[in-house]
Amino acid sequence: MQTHYQSLAAWTLLVLGHVAEGAAKNEQQILRSGGVVVDATSKMADKVRNELKHAEIIPTVIDDFLPALELHASWSSKQQASLGNALKPEKLQDAPSVTLHDASESSRLCTSRVSYVITLTDPDAPSRDDPKWSEMCHWIATGVSASATANRNAAQCLSPAPSDLDDVMPYKAPGPPEKTGKHRYVFIAFAAENGTTERLYPSKPADRQHWGYDTDDGETKGVRDWARENGLVPVAANFIYAKNKKQ
Repeated sequence: MQTHYQSLAAWTLLVLGHVAEGAAKNEQQILRSGGVVVDATSKMADKVRNELKHAEIIPTVIDDFLPALELHASWSSKQQASLGNALKPEKLQDAPSVTLHDASESSRLCTSRVSYVITLTDPDAPSRDDPKWSEMCHWIATGVSASATANRNAAQCLSPAPSDLDDVMPYKAPGPPEKTGKHRYVFIAFAAENGTTERLYPSKPADRQHWGYDTDDGETKGVRDWARENGLVPVAANFIYAKNKKQ
């Protein structure tokens, strides 16, 4: 089975073309897998990947991958996702603004005009110790484009306001039940594996619980299964923790 490393690397080549020669001139390290290339020099990409592993999001929610973009989600100036910070559910009632940044100064993904899909999933439903409803789909939205604006350090992908995004699955605010501990709420940005720049129209899950999948086989189902079904590969991720006041 093709790994997300291979899928993401192949996608990067489709979007950017062959970058190995130019990267070598800049003495950058390049990750090669199955004959494809991903820029592996970004310290931020490594940090994100390590935090995803530490929180067991990799491999529980998504297969191992090296982020090509940084994902920022903000409900307000004081309520922002920051790789595992704790936020109060009552502060998360409205859909956040989401922006994507190039993970390294050498990356050009934000100028590639690719369209992205934003997802939010809870793998700890109803609790991390008893994830019998996992995963819970909280949001799927399309319309995050890859046009770029000037930034002092890197390109920032232009992201519409939440009201301008096209909801595939409307935003459902985090609402962890009482006495279920901290929940991980995981944002993942996806792009089409074939590198298309056309707007994406992924399928809507039949239900939020288990992302609409049958779990009679006892296996947890979620965003990973949905992404595979829609030909998508992960390119960025972020997450928060939230819990009910009553524990």
